[in-house]
Amino acid sequence: MPSAAPDLGTIGVWSAHLRSRDRDAVRRIAGTLDELGYGTLWVPGGSGGDLFGDVDTALTATTRAVIATGVLNIWMHDAASTATWHAGTRERHPGRVLLGLGNSHAALVESTDQTYHRPLSALRDYLDALDAAPSPVPAEQRILAALGPKMLELATRRSIGAHPYLVDTAHTRTARHALGPDAVLAPELKVVFDTDRDRAREVARAHLDSYLRLPNYTRNLLRSGFTEDDITGGGSARLVDGVVAWGDVDTIVRRAQEHIDAGADHVCVQVLTANRRDVPLTAWRELAPALLEGVTARRRARSV
Repeated sequence: MPSAAPDLGTIGVWSAHLRSRDRDAVRRIAGTLDELGYGTLWVPGGSGGDLFGDVDTALTATTRAVIATGVLNIWMHDAASTATWHAGTRERHPGRVLLGLGNSHAALVESTDQTYHRPLSALRDYLDALDAAPSPVPAEQRILAALGPKMLELATRRSIGAHPYLVDTAHTRTARHALGPDAVLAPELKVVFDTDRDRAREVARAHLDSYLRLPNYTRNLLRSGFTEDDITGGGSARLVDGVVAWGDVDTIVRRAQEHIDAGADHVCVQVLTANRRDVPLTAWRELAPALLEGVTARRRARSV
């Protein structure tokens, strides 16, 4: 009998603060986000580390939210260990864990003395290994970090869908067309909770700078209609405004709704701050009611 896919809800939170050496901080943050009603908490995979420990901590600190890896770097975690962990975790927390998988970036992988090669084939092989494990990870309980056409096609066939990162609504529309009507589409949306245009763009550019050095992202932005000029210098105003929602509550809700209207099922919000160490509790609290009520209602209306 096939396993059920987790119910992600319409709005989630993607936050680097869910990865920390301070597990008490992870517990407090995850518990707060759960109480605020966010449907899914996305725990970054990054360069490895004890990702599973952080996910387990978030799960024990919450009672309702789905906890998703956003995303597990397949070069940093072997498939056998991942399948074993997932089997135990889904038994302890049924319906509340989603395995997000991705093949990361050459620069990051090769900094660990590994050879980054044939990423599409590598991800296919990893999925094959998950399927062949003594306790397989069901396709309904995994999602892929897919941007380009071939990855989106793989996401449709081998998982519940796609979790694109650093995208605009044009990509969401393209991804929905590629995935078809039934797959889950859960794009990440960066947010600066500030109505001052220059200050908001400065925060956004500081965050985007490192991402715009990674070919996986820049190629996808070019496919989405941005130009080489847009992706230099931390990003043009056009690019910043396209991939980052900044402004007041109503503006951010509208931008999240645009992704829903373009075909997303779930939007995971990443709040950016001038000091990356600052936990954006105020923004999460102020955004929660409007996002969870307004955008969720808009999604229901779209499906009627």
